[in-house]
Amino acid sequence: MIVFICSIFKKKKVLFWEMRCDLKRRFLLLYATQKGQAKAIAEEIWQQAGAHGLEADMHCISEMDKYNLETEKDPVVIVISTTGTGDPPDTARKFVKKIQDTTLPPDHFAHLQYGLLGLGDSEYTFFCNGGKTVDRQLQELGAQRFYDTGLADDSVGLELVVDPWIDGLWLALEEAFLLQKEKEDMSSNGVSSSLSAAPHIGHELNSSSEVQNLKLEDERVRSADVLTQKLVDIHLVTSTADTEPSLVHSVPPVSQSALNIPALPPEYIEVQFQDTHGENPHLSSLISEGATFEVPVTKAIQLTREDAIKTALLLELDIADTVFDYQPGDAFYVICPNNVNEVEELLHILGLSEKAEYFVCVQVKQGTKKKGAAHLQHIPERSTLKFILTWCLEIRAIPKKAFLRALVECTSDAGEKRRLQELCSRQGASDYTRFIRDSNVCLLDLLRAFPSCKPSLNLLIEHLPKLQARSYSVSSSNLYQPGKLCFVFNIVEFPACPARPVSRKGVCTGWLAELVAPLLHPSKNTLNKKGGSSSTEKISIFARPNNTFHLPADQSVPFMMVGPGTGISPFIGFLQHRQKLREEHTDWEFGETWLFFGCRHQDRDYLFKDELRCFLENGTLTHLKVCFSRDSSTAEVAPPKYVQDVIRLYAKEVARVLLKERGYFYICGMLKTS
Repeated sequence: MIVFICSIFKKKKVLFWEMRCDLKRRFLLLYATQKGQAKAIAEEIWQQAGAHGLEADMHCISEMDKYNLETEKDPVVIVISTTGTGDPPDTARKFVKKIQDTTLPPDHFAHLQYGLLGLGDSEYTFFCNGGKTVDRQLQELGAQRFYDTGLADDSVGLELVVDPWIDGLWLALEEAFLLQKEKEDMSSNGVSSSLSAAPHIGHELNSSSEVQNLKLEDERVRSADVLTQKLVDIHLVTSTADTEPSLVHSVPPVSQSALNIPALPPEYIEVQFQDTHGENPHLSSLISEGATFEVPVTKAIQLTREDAIKTALLLELDIADTVFDYQPGDAFYVICPNNVNEVEELLHILGLSEKAEYFVCVQVKQGTKKKGAAHLQHIPERSTLKFILTWCLEIRAIPKKAFLRALVECTSDAGEKRRLQELCSRQGASDYTRFIRDSNVCLLDLLRAFPSCKPSLNLLIEHLPKLQARSYSVSSSNLYQPGKLCFVFNIVEFPACPARPVSRKGVCTGWLAELVAPLLHPSKNTLNKKGGSSSTEKISIFARPNNTFHLPADQSVPFMMVGPGTGISPFIGFLQHRQKLREEHTDWEFGETWLFFGCRHQDRDYLFKDELRCFLENGTLTHLKVCFSRDSSTAEVAPPKYVQDVIRLYAKEVARVLLKERGYFYICGMLKTS
């Protein structure tokens, strides 16, 4: 069909399109990931590329020895996430530093065509800033977009942008390849390929659009075997009243639709059971970001009343015997395990309880078709199965659609298989968002809901992401409390819901709360013969780099702090540090300090109430403004409920401190606050 249509054009056009049918055209595919999302999306693009007759040369953006943008002639596709407070992921730091070199000329990348997909979360202030930074810098160096930049929002579902962006990528690549061919033809004919030739190229693009559309339609037909699952005539046995969709049940139109499902990801991991002799690796071997420290928990205090909506705890760590150092405002990571009961249940469902203490060897499968398959860095070369499920894999992770697609092949019941297909399909996107993503459904929930699904161990290791250490803000000053590190957190609660009938606590906060229960309730603790605590619990921590959230270097500069709820945590460290400096340097000039704090109830969750009063009395804190969103008031004029309302009342003072006195303004709190 293509050759027939092409025959109405010049002969060179026929040769061009025939060549395109026989040879796969290449594009460079780069990803920069922090937790694996960008890599998974890049792998999806790589898999679909083959169905569209293209070859994706995929690399992590940190592998700069495997690609060279300075000489790259083919289109470049970049998938990049954002981490921290708007930073590019760790894997992109060197790349970003390189392209931000101020000595590079403005036409450094004038030859480059690229398309960029940024991943982020709009509940953070600097949404998709990692992708925006790379996009902006490439533009400033002369690179040209062949496809509009996509910005996917994890707060509402990455797939809402990712899926249509990938769908449109193939047409954009077709146009980029055609433009590339036109430039090559002009160069071979001695015609300048400068910007002055652009109108001619645009004319050629328009004149060949019919051929182009036919070619794309042909590719869609050929790729249907990979991407489309024909409707299976399955009559599910359901109640006549079961007219609402659920995790395990669908309704029209999804239940009656032909489904577009992702291509089946190729397997690439082999797992071999060995013996039960040996020791598991130390937790420090799981961390590549820096030195880890195993430190005792010396104190635990519940900061909220029992009837408060959220339970806030303060933990004190003894770091005196370590070289761990920090400044007020820093954050650090806690290495945490999965819930022991959930690990045991998963082993039971998989039929591997008896092999929990067996050591396993995880290797890359020979002959795998997965692009760039390599040993998983977060899986030790030798450890027990229970260790891997406890410390290495995020078994609470929300399953991605590629994982659901793989689980389809492990499911024997026809109705369950169909529902899993729906949940990973384009037609079932809203069901996926509602019953899996928004309901915080994890692998265990799926295995309970779809009992005929029996995945292999290697499949879980392939698809479950790395168990990430959790980050917490320091709530103390090493100057004020030498050898101590304090931090505050709310115990995260996930109430039961229809898609997940089991309530849960957060992976790390639930573990920490259980760990320090003897310190919170000493009367229930077992005492040794000397009358002391029977044991001191320890946790493993490591530093998180921070170059911005620190006190002003000039102590005379005023600053304002906004910390609703546990967002007050780092500011306690700020104030402790400021108090100690005032005691040690009575001749220094110190700027004024403001704190805006808010919580629900004054008598239930007013954190650090006594400490703040002391800071006010001794002059460390100049202004304290508080509000309580759930307390009723009999005043004629209702008091402000939220910190933003209080800030608005003091707008003139805020403007004075920031604009006239060049002060600092710090905000810490929940995502929707900050």
